[in-house]
Amino acid sequence: MQLARLDDTGDYIIAPDPSAARLTRCVEGTDHEGRRVTTNVVEERPLTIFLNGQEIVTAMTIGDYPDYLALGFLRNQGMLQAGDEITGVDYDEELETVVVRTARQTDYEEKMRKKTRTSGCAVGTVFGDMMAGLEGVRLPATPVRTSWLYALSARINRTPSLYLEAGAIHGTVLCHQDKPLVYMEDVGRHNAVDKIAGWMLAENVAAADKILYTTGRLTSEMVIKTAMMGIPVLASRSGFTAWGVEIAKEVGLTLIGRMKGQRFMCLSGEDRLTRDANPREIAEEPRRAGRKGA
Repeated sequence: MQLARLDDTGDYIIAPDPSAARLTRCVEGTDHEGRRVTTNVVEERPLTIFLNGQEIVTAMTIGDYPDYLALGFLRNQGMLQAGDEITGVDYDEELETVVVRTARQTDYEEKMRKKTRTSGCAVGTVFGDMMAGLEGVRLPATPVRTSWLYALSARINRTPSLYLEAGAIHGTVLCHQDKPLVYMEDVGRHNAVDKIAGWMLAENVAAADKILYTTGRLTSEMVIKTAMMGIPVLASRSGFTAWGVEIAKEVGLTLIGRMKGQRFMCLSGEDRLTRDANPREIAEEPRRAGRKGA
């Protein structure tokens, strides 16, 4: 068995760019000993999403890929339906707005009256019944090799990112087998996964053979969004919530958490795992070096 090369970072379709303008800002302060320090901190800015003529939500985001964020948010809210013809996606940087236009006339005033504040770190919002759209959903029983999980974890954790540069951010990665494809970051994990959903919608990418990796907790919100996207496997460095596990079992989602070094835990979809890697042969994850300015 050969794991993916850890130093091969050039074949992502989209990867984080920690040096990109407007994503971080250098600020001055003092450390625990009173010494002057400088550090990079992540920027936050509002983005208001419109669907046709209706204002839907204002999200706090780092500001990259606003078109994918808008498309993915609307898709994961059920406001963009299968078969919708998207006639335009217009971003105005000065007004900090994205307008998504469809051939179908839309009106979600009633749906928007019912909001659920989610557990996302930047406070996500779900409109309508959180479980709406999951009725009858049964994800494909896609097999998962443990060698893929180990390779993905090692590769993603060594990819240059805003998290390593400045912290205070979540990452979500769309993967195929042992290869990470699209790596999105944002201040809330809900935004990061919505960007993935938007990219998949814009590029018409199939979901049934994909794995979604997230640095955040495996909450009900993350499980629901992954299931709505049609992705059969969700993995994370972090832990689980009970409702997240319950929903994963109901829809047939393989749910893997606490992935660090040799270790992981599968709480849904154990029968789909092919254990083709010996954990004792996997290197333990080294202790992270401090981030710049830490």
